[in-house]
Formats: sequence, C-alpha cells, structure tokens
Amino acid sequence: MTAKFTPLKDHDTPIKVLFTGYLCTVGIGYLFALMQILFTHGMADGKFGLSIDDIVYSYYGNRSGTVLENQLNGAMKANASAQERFDIIEWVRNGADEADYKADGIEKIVEERCVMCHNEAASGLPNFKDFKQLKALTAEDQGATFASLTRVSHIHLFGISFIFMFVGLIFSFAETTTVQYKCIAIGMPYTFLIADILSWWLTKIDPIFAWLVIFAGMGMAVSFMFMWVTSILEMWLFKPVFIDGIGSQYLLWRDSKEASAVDKLLAGFKNAFLWVKPVVVQGVTKLWALAQETLKKKP
Repeated sequence: MTAKFTPLKDHDTPIKVLFTGYLCTVGIGYLFALMQILFTHGMADGKFGLSIDDIVYSYYGNRSGTVLENQLNGAMKANASAQERFDIIEWVRNGADEADYKADGIEKIVEERCVMCHNEAASGLPNFKDFKQLKALTAEDQGATFASLTRVSHIHLFGISFIFMFVGLIFSFAETTTVQYKCIAIGMPYTFLIADILSWWLTKIDPIFAWLVIFAGMGMAVSFMFMWVTSILEMWLFKPVFIDGIGSQYLLWRDSKEASAVDKLLAGFKNAFLWVKPVVVQGVTKLWALAQETLKKKP
C-alpha cells in the first residue's frame, strides 16, 4: 500500500516527541476525567462505581427525595459526618425554615463543610452563603436543569471535539490501518460525542435513555484508545510490534483479499443504527413536545 503521506515512524524525532507529548497529556487527562465521573456521577446513588441508577439520578433526578438530601446521601456523602448529614436532612424534612437554619446549627455546618466550594466565586455551583439558593435545593430532585445541560453541552461539544481533532490528525499519519478503518476510527468519537450529549437531554425526559449515556461514553473511549495506542506503537515500536511481533499477522491479513471484516463492521453499524433510530426519534419527539409545552407556559 503506497502512502501519500509521511508515516508516523518516518517523522523527525522532534515531531514524534511533540505528538507523543500531546497524546500522553490528553491520555492522562482522559484518565482523570474518568476518575472525576466516578467520584461525581458515580456516587449519585451513594455507592462507588458508575451504574444506570447513577445516570438516572444525575439527569432525570431521584424524585423520591430533595436535591440536598440526595446529594448528601450520594456524591457529597464523604464531605460531612453522618450526624451532620442527619441534622441537615432532618432540617430539610421539617420544612427548611430559615429561623431553624440558624437555631438548629445548620448554618454552622454549611459554613464549615460546604461554603469552601459553594460560594460566590464558584462558577456553576450554587452559592450557599445565599440562603435562597440553598433553599432552592430543598425541593424535589429533578436532576440536571435545562440551563445546566445547555451550559455543559456546549462546553463539551467545543472542548472535546478539539481533543479528538488533534488525536485524529496524528492518527491519520498511521500506515498500518486501512483508509476505511481510519475513517471509521476518526469519525467514531464525533458520532459518539453527539450521541452522548443528546442522551443527557433524552435521559432528562425519560430515564429509559440512561443506557445510551454509558454506551456513547464507551464508544468514545474505545475509539480514543484505538487511535492513541496505534499512534504510539507506530512512532516508537514499529519494528518490534509490526515487523517482528504480533502486529505482523495483522499486516498480512490487511494486505490479503479477505477484507470482508470491514464490510461486516459497516453492516453492524447499519443494523445498530436501524435498531436505535426509532428509540432516538421517540426521545426527540418527547423533547420537542416538552419544549413546546414549556414555551407555552411562559408569560
């Protein structure tokens, strides 16, 4: 296969160092992002580890309790003692009165345990120095608000798409992957990114779509890992892996006439799309109906 570009292994060492530095940095960043998900969304049900319930509680809400109560029993559980959490929850269930807020010592607990993060300088977090903002969290937990989803959606779409653009650009110089596989690998992250963002909104409407959040996240991770590993191996370990190692068998298969695996993969994507399409259409229809209803209620 004649390459119309400079393969990764043939780039000058400074360029390879540049590419490797970027890949390692975003790779570490990706790991920290996964850890952050485990410690935030992954604790929504009060148990460590990401589950469908965590996704539902994060976006649709745990409507059996209030926002503050669910946070204290979930993601914020480790930030206060059992007695302090009990006192706050008791205050919430007794009506969250402002007079009791001070008299029962809740204000002191909040100042010691919460205000360090929840203050006027914290972007995107409620300011607990303002009682009205704290009081708002004593209402039924309906998950993420449409305003917060809008804010997080545009940040993720802009930010993550840039990461995948540069990772995909580096990967495009790979020579061991066919053009078809390259197109699939480079396009997959964007497809799953849009599906991921859309799934947040759909889950906000109906918890049945929570599985789509996990599926889309896994798709992004797999495509990122494939491009990352392939790029690193080709830059620094091409001969031991693709000439003398296990990768040589892959190259023999790639250059053989048995290229039907790509067609099977594409057929699999097509079948998956046909299966997912009616579910997504149903969710979008519900989202549109809810948006129209919300607009009608506005004065």
